[in-house]
Amino acid sequence: MLEEVEHWLSRRSWSVADRPLDLLAAAKRAGGASVSVVLPALDEEGTVGEIVAEIRRELMERVPLVDELLVVDSGSTDRTAEVAAAAGAKVVHRDAILPRLPAVAGKGEVLWRSLLATSGDIVAFVDADLKEFSADFVSGIVGPLLTDPDVAFVKAMYDRPLAGADGQGGRVTELMARPLLNLHWPRLAGFVQPLGGEYAARRSLLEQLPFPVGYGVELGLLVDALHTVGLDALAQVDVGVRRHRHQDGQALGRMAAAIYRTAQVRLARGHLVRPELTQFVRGTHGFEPRTHPVDTEERPPMADISEYAHRRVA
Repeated sequence: MLEEVEHWLSRRSWSVADRPLDLLAAAKRAGGASVSVVLPALDEEGTVGEIVAEIRRELMERVPLVDELLVVDSGSTDRTAEVAAAAGAKVVHRDAILPRLPAVAGKGEVLWRSLLATSGDIVAFVDADLKEFSADFVSGIVGPLLTDPDVAFVKAMYDRPLAGADGQGGRVTELMARPLLNLHWPRLAGFVQPLGGEYAARRSLLEQLPFPVGYGVELGLLVDALHTVGLDALAQVDVGVRRHRHQDGQALGRMAAAIYRTAQVRLARGHLVRPELTQFVRGTHGFEPRTHPVDTEERPPMADISEYAHRRVA
């Protein structure tokens, strides 16, 4: 590990316990920064309500830390939108945000559009499939942004159990993302959960960054944030244990392909790898190929979108 990264770990890695809620509330009052929390959601009726309710209860009613709580529904076929609204979130369909641009499927697309549907100076993203959710996931990642003006981007770090075994979750992180970062962006080697879906940043940074529309969004934002504001403006906070729905091996393969392609785009803007992934499933007559497109599209920095610029002026 680079000496610079070792120094960064000692300065920019914290625990959620380092910043109690009363300290954060005081810092928020003193600084005047507003906080938006965004949950991208697709068929998450079983978990989204509990997450919304916890954030409202602990961080909006008990302590006024969060000003805006938005669930962006990207086309659920279940009761995700109704459950989220009943729990107290503002719910907006992905397609209703920036309707002049046809939406494409992908988590990154939802996160990018959410910048136009929120107004907070600090924007926190939280996945909607978390189980046994704690408000620490939100207070932990917004805390450094409220208390340290030099911090611009904060990732959550946590244990990720799999089938009862500690530390065995995050398979795409260990097999794809971590090797990529260590080899090509060694200054980011200190991030425990580089692909984690819980992170917060200053709007002034997010609006400058392109957003990969799919699974590569977390890696893309982290790499681009490094190049935009530098390592010392990045941080991570330990929020405990993350429990969520795990995906099967083939879904993980598609995630890994998208993440590799996101990295490859940032390594070289010339020749690109073929954006397809063929996998195999056993069918009636043996193994059958299934070819899937790899997410290739990226949305431009939100600051370049005319509707966003007009809203900022207004």
